Amino acid sequence: MELRKLEQQEHHKTRALWERVFSEDTKAFLDYYYYFKTRDNEIFVIEEDGAVRSMLQLNPYTIQIEKEQHVCRYVIAVATEEDYRRRGYMGKLLRRAMQEMYDRKEPFTFLTPAAEKIYAPYDFRFVYAQSQAEDFQAVDSLEPGSCLDAALGDAEEIAQFVQKHFTGKWQVYAVRNPQYYQTQIFEQQSENGGIRLMRSDGKLVGLFFYSDEDGLEIREPLYLEGYEPLFRKAVSDLMRVRGSLAKVYAWEGGKKKEPLIMVRILYLAGLLACMNVRRGEEMDCSFAVLDSILTQNSRIYRIQGGEDTDWRVQVRETEDSEGVLTIGALASLLFGYRTVEETAREEDVILTEHLKTELGKLHTLNRVWLNEIV
Repeated sequence: MELRKLEQQEHHKTRALWERVFSEDTKAFLDYYYYFKTRDNEIFVIEEDGAVRSMLQLNPYTIQIEKEQHVCRYVIAVATEEDYRRRGYMGKLLRRAMQEMYDRKEPFTFLTPAAEKIYAPYDFRFVYAQSQAEDFQAVDSLEPGSCLDAALGDAEEIAQFVQKHFTGKWQVYAVRNPQYYQTQIFEQQSENGGIRLMRSDGKLVGLFFYSDEDGLEIREPLYLEGYEPLFRKAVSDLMRVRGSLAKVYAWEGGKKKEPLIMVRILYLAGLLACMNVRRGEEMDCSFAVLDSILTQNSRIYRIQGGEDTDWRVQVRETEDSEGVLTIGALASLLFGYRTVEETAREEDVILTEHLKTELGKLHTLNRVWLNEIV
């Protein structure tokens, strides 16, 4: 048994394992994935008996975290051939990959879990619940406006539109630049879809992704105020053409909230340094962190911030601790998925009243927008 990171020119060796384990994925999608995504991703494998038997892939995204940008990697294609399961291969791959990301001082990694219980033992925690609608109602409408699929040449306009009107709503998101949208066009097309642009009098007023493999799926609709009727018309037109009902993901109009993205904190000091203190507050506290996998995070941290730091969090190590937090509990807290009081009730967490008060002054990263699929 050998665990190693493949060279880029070796990435194709993992396609056969993908095809065996994820047999639902089409040839068109895998052609896209292995042409585009494996150009710059990282693939960790375990080889045994002369072949790749287990793998884990890391796809890089430029992630905006408040005012800073960092490369963070999306964990995908965690797979082991059936005859080689129950040998701890997934854990070995995860630990190796997380250590390399920590060494590069990447603040966190993220994934969409097949099941929470698979990744919770490695201190992954949910940080983002996506709004969804599984019962989208078609409408008959003569709403003015045009709706056409985007071409590669539209990527610049799309990126400018999203950056101007929407990115200010989020604290944590994958940076939407022209390259991001060019890749997304290919990705959606590989799944029998595209990016649909909504225009009014020739002006771009909205867009959404769509795919149609096992039914019509609409993802991440973004449109200007007042143009929801045009969005509903655009989706309804697709439903009629495709002869399919539609599910809509990452839509503010969705009434269902589905936990979607789990995060694992990697370089804790770096993540803390991205954060802010609530305006008007002065924060100063210290706490010990327990991380049984990335033990370099197991330190005592002092975090401070206020008007003198322009509300930015400053981080340093210290010797005196007011309490104890596990790295998993800290993820839930920093991303605003759990309150300070909820965090205090977690196993192995100890918070004094003063520490609770001070941690409550953090401006948590609760406005997360991570809808990436691969």
